[in-house]
Amino acid sequence: MQSTITCQSAHAVRRLPNWRNDMNGMSDTGVVAGASAQAGHAHRFRKLAGTGFIAAVAATLATTLAAALARAVGVDFEVPDGGETIPLSGFTVVTGFFSVVGIVIALALLRWSARPAERFVWTTVSLTAISLVPALLSGANTATTVALLGLHLVPAAVMIPTLARSLRTRTD
Repeated sequence: MQSTITCQSAHAVRRLPNWRNDMNGMSDTGVVAGASAQAGHAHRFRKLAGTGFIAAVAATLATTLAAALARAVGVDFEVPDGGETIPLSGFTVVTGFFSVVGIVIALALLRWSARPAERFVWTTVSLTAISLVPALLSGANTATTVALLGLHLVPAAVMIPTLARSLRTRTD
């Protein structure tokens, strides 16, 4: 059975007899729960980003310090292709940039993956392995090559476990 009701705009609106407007009733808890879930989700993103930022600073400092120590013991960081020496600031900038890339990957996996911690570890370990290839192909002397390989592993050793642990605690 249908009835016709006239609104202020003079357009006819058809309504079923048992029709009810859920937005005006006491059943608004779904809307509140949805808002609460969104706030919780945003909190997890902020917390992960904050943890990632702190880890990125630590990774950058550790890598720069390790590069300075390597230089102090005689590693020249000269790459034969251009004959240029990699400055300490180069290690700082590149480590900071790729640490931020790692944070973005972690945030994306938190948002779109059912198993973000596992996917993050798999992805970042693979990317770290790929990042070792240029150091091996650079044609630099043995000391520089070994130091570059180690300097790729230092930030990975800081960033990957920290963000993976943070992803696990955010999704359990």
